[in-house]
Amino acid sequence: HVQLVQSGGGLVQPGRSLRLSCVASGVTFDNYAMGWFRQAPGKEREGVAAIDTTGMTTYTYSVKDRFTISKDNVKNKLYLQMNSLKPEDTAMYYCAAAPSHWPSLSCGTYIYWGQGTQVTVS
Repeated sequence: HVQLVQSGGGLVQPGRSLRLSCVASGVTFDNYAMGWFRQAPGKEREGVAAIDTTGMTTYTYSVKDRFTISKDNVKNKLYLQMNSLKPEDTAMYYCAAAPSHWPSLSCGTYIYWGQGTQVTVS
């Protein structure tokens, strides 16, 4: 009964902000690392940000100091705050869960995935 349901996304102008959400059921954030991934047309899926069971985070270099991943363990809700958005951030964004105790940007680590949310920056 594991399910990851995403919300947020949309069309924004460069330099503006957007916040993505992911509500998880059937997984416990105390035992799963969570991550955000994105895939643009013609590109491979890329790990954007991840947070482990203790709250330690990791980011791909291109989003450092612009994006922030966070979570609410009680509500089982994951967030990605995206600031100073650039056209190159345009992609389908996915949240995912991994049975790991550390953050990882490798998509192979993750076994549960959300449905995806489109982010377009133009």
